[in-house]
Amino acid sequence: MTVRLKLALTVVATGLLTALGVIAAVLYAFERFEHETAFTRANAFLGRITAQYDDLLDLQQRQPDEFRSWLRGLVLYEPDTQLYLLDAQGTVLVTSGDAKLPADFKVALGPVREAAAVAEGRSGNRYVMGDDPERMDDGAVIAARPVRRATIRNDGEAAGWLYLVCHKAALPASRWEALRNSLALPALLLICGIVALTTLFAALIIAAVTRPLQRLTDAVATLSARGLDEGLSGQPGELLPRAGRDEFGRLTEAFSMMLQTLQRQWAALRRLDHFRREGVSNLSHDLRSPLTATAACLETLQVRWRGEAARAEELGLVEVALRNTRNAARLVQSLGDLARLDEPSFALRREPVDAGELLDDIALRFGDRAARQGVRLVVEHEVGGEPAFAALDIELFERAVANLLDNALKFCPAGAAVTLAARAAGGQLEVTVADTGPGIAAADLPHLFDRFYQARQSVAPATGEGGKGLGLAIVKRIAELHGGTVRVDSMPGEGTRVQIAVPRDLPAALSGAG
Repeated sequence: MTVRLKLALTVVATGLLTALGVIAAVLYAFERFEHETAFTRANAFLGRITAQYDDLLDLQQRQPDEFRSWLRGLVLYEPDTQLYLLDAQGTVLVTSGDAKLPADFKVALGPVREAAAVAEGRSGNRYVMGDDPERMDDGAVIAARPVRRATIRNDGEAAGWLYLVCHKAALPASRWEALRNSLALPALLLICGIVALTTLFAALIIAAVTRPLQRLTDAVATLSARGLDEGLSGQPGELLPRAGRDEFGRLTEAFSMMLQTLQRQWAALRRLDHFRREGVSNLSHDLRSPLTATAACLETLQVRWRGEAARAEELGLVEVALRNTRNAARLVQSLGDLARLDEPSFALRREPVDAGELLDDIALRFGDRAARQGVRLVVEHEVGGEPAFAALDIELFERAVANLLDNALKFCPAGAAVTLAARAAGGQLEVTVADTGPGIAAADLPHLFDRFYQARQSVAPATGEGGKGLGLAIVKRIAELHGGTVRVDSMPGEGTRVQIAVPRDLPAALSGAG
């Protein structure tokens, strides 16, 4: 989910919540207005009655039936109200309604006294909610006035109460329809229009505000797609949007400075890497000739002194020197090969080849060595399967497989077996070198292809020519140049299995093969 969408959803949610809050506030204010209006009318109505009749209790005692009819007549044109006469304890003496109340039914006097206090101006409330005897709830607007006995001084305690209940009657269907037509539908349409309009304005504002961020994101994506070599070749200002004066502008300026720093560091790193490769290549080239000459001299002494008993000690020293010289020569050659493979301009010379035939040639080259060590060397060919055909750099790929086979033979004891296999798996060529040797410790597996890494345990195979940790590094680099990977599976005491998987039909490979 993008930032723009999140902001838009936030604005819409805020608008909806605000609309719901406004509706709730309007409904609450409307209900409060109705309650205040009903209380004002009821209080004025009771005030007129008590002002004209000051002997209501005496009238009720003398003529109870006529008094009830008189009460019913008072509320004849107010169908949503009921009038009650209460004694001083709140017991209902007579009602204008048709409901049959128990003889000792009482109304809570707290709301009654509060309503009377509001009517007399002794309370700050605008209306009072109290009991509705007929419907047994406390959600009705009530009004009350004290009723006293006819005496010389009519200012004593109230002998009773004239109690009016404004029912919360359910609106009939016609009034619900009127309410819906006059309030609900127009209000909803108005609210929906306001939310849609504010959402549109918010979307335009969000798009304008986040446009620099979108451009900055596109610039980063472009830089990632091009890579550091191409992406940092020009000026950072060519990719980045124009910096404004807001926070996004400062972010753009900071990103521009970061790109400039990265550009300088990348250029310095490329120079150092080029110097490293060139230095290693020159060193390898310069050391190769003297090492070759030294080895030739030592071989001459070895041949000349062989068979002379007096030269036995010197001959042993010559053999040690010759073995170390050859190892050094192989190490120098491997360093030169790695430097050449790391060159950005290095290109493979691909041509179609049957990997099975390539493995036969490698096995023939290592056959005598395996026989001398008592190791069985086998090349497996998949019967009835698809030919293991791929476009490869034959010289490099043969070098990679030879390095793996050399490592396997170094640590396989007599009686062990090494198996070479190649098979086509869809668009991949899988070449496997598996042995039944001592295996590799689990701690060494993640580092086998690191340059100059050597396993500490004696059972681990030497990972490079001369045991200096370069052989498998060369294998990995050759696989990467072919667009493939190398995988090692091994358990101590159960042997080792190394698999090179490379694509078979890369367009670049096919065009190179043609």
